[in-house]
Amino acid sequence: MDKDESISLLADEVKACQKCPLYKFAKNPVPGSGSVNCEVIFVGEGPGEKEDEQGLPFVGSAGKLLDELLESIGLKRADVYIANIVKHRPPGNRDPKPEEVEACWPYLLRQIEIIKPKLIVCLGRHSLGRFLPTIGPISSVHGRCFKKSNQHFMALYHPAVALYNGSYRKTLFEDFKKIKIALKKIK
Repeated sequence: MDKDESISLLADEVKACQKCPLYKFAKNPVPGSGSVNCEVIFVGEGPGEKEDEQGLPFVGSAGKLLDELLESIGLKRADVYIANIVKHRPPGNRDPKPEEVEACWPYLLRQIEIIKPKLIVCLGRHSLGRFLPTIGPISSVHGRCFKKSNQHFMALYHPAVALYNGSYRKTLFEDFKKIKIALKKIK
């Protein structure tokens, strides 16, 4: 089975998932989207309102900024894969509960296993905390690359932070430049 078929079958599983109550509140599951032959996977926390409506990750305001950030380093959505820790929107946009994260975690691990990216970019503290719980607060490690179990990770602020506090915008653009540098160093 090729990567496209594997990701498609996994997306079908996510669409039928009832392992936690989140599916009851969501309009659409948001399995993930992008290239299965990419070098980079971007992982956020969970779908927001626009993502829930469209069934696609990062399509709201934070997604528009993510598109700008990608373009700033010569990439498009079609060049990367974008996913979230949880695959259904938590009600009221609240943080996902630990049991909801646990229910969705195997899906994300399988996406990573299928795609085999060189780099996983953790967008925000929730993603970073899930992959690298002992690294420290994102404020002290953003823009840095880490290696764990033969996988490379980069910690970045979630694009939404720049929507609430414009001073983070410049930091995000500077940190995004480090993605290209990291990819050149990773063998």
